[in-house]
Amino acid sequence: MITIGIDPGKNGGIAVIDELGHAYADKMPETLQDLFEHFDSFNLSHTGDRRAYLEQVHSSPQMGVKSAFTFGNGFGHLEMALTACSIPFERIRPQVWQKALGCLTKGDKGITKAKAQEMFPSIKMTHAIADSLLIAEYGRRQK
Repeated sequence: MITIGIDPGKNGGIAVIDELGHAYADKMPETLQDLFEHFDSFNLSHTGDRRAYLEQVHSSPQMGVKSAFTFGNGFGHLEMALTACSIPFERIRPQVWQKALGCLTKGDKGITKAKAQEMFPSIKMTHAIADSLLIAEYGRRQK
């Protein structure tokens, strides 16, 4: 079983924790083709079960119209890529996974980065991948 954690957005990331507990993460792919190939690679490299946890996000009043549209469009791309690659997924609100892992941020991304560094000390942590790793860890614990 592999668990995939996804922090949507241009500055987000995708993380994977495999059945042995090995984790790796990367920043969000830049193009639709890259996104599809990223998820499709899980079908080629892992013959077991897969499940993704996609952070449920919404636009905010601080976003401009163009930003909100772009952000929502990217979220839809993630849902479609997962669907096209036959990877089952759940949408999870940030407050739920953060509370479960003891890292409620109240807007401070440094809190989740520090928690991810604590939990995954062998991975060079960036803000782009920290939340995706924690989302994957949350998902792994749901089994």
